[in-house]
Amino acid sequence: MIVAVADTHTALWYLLQNPSLSVRARRFIDEVASAGNEVAISSISLAEIVYLVEKKRLPASAYHDLRIAVSDPDFVLEQIPFTGEIVDAMRQVTRDQVPDMPDRMIAATALYLGVPLISRDGRITTSSIETIW
Repeated sequence: MIVAVADTHTALWYLLQNPSLSVRARRFIDEVASAGNEVAISSISLAEIVYLVEKKRLPASAYHDLRIAVSDPDFVLEQIPFTGEIVDAMRQVTRDQVPDMPDRMIAATALYLGVPLISRDGRITTSSIETIW
């Protein structure tokens, strides 16, 4: 069962065990994994990673590493598609609240699924989206 959505940075930081991930977020994801549940990542996150690799803001291996991880059925992160229903949910996440398009799409994914979003993004954490950080 999906119990949360991770934004792009959260997914990468969890996978790479980066200390930028908050203790609370890491603990939450670990507990989700221990309970046999899942944290979703939007397919938009994978697209965003391709873009960030091309801009040299992430190592070239970032896309491949995350893609391999989410294809493992025993790994806590599960990729979910960006659907028309999630586009409809975007209408509840205003551009004023979350101006960055990928962030807004990811926030709408959490809203559509009715689960919290794991994110440190200041615009998201101050919006109406339930967040964990």
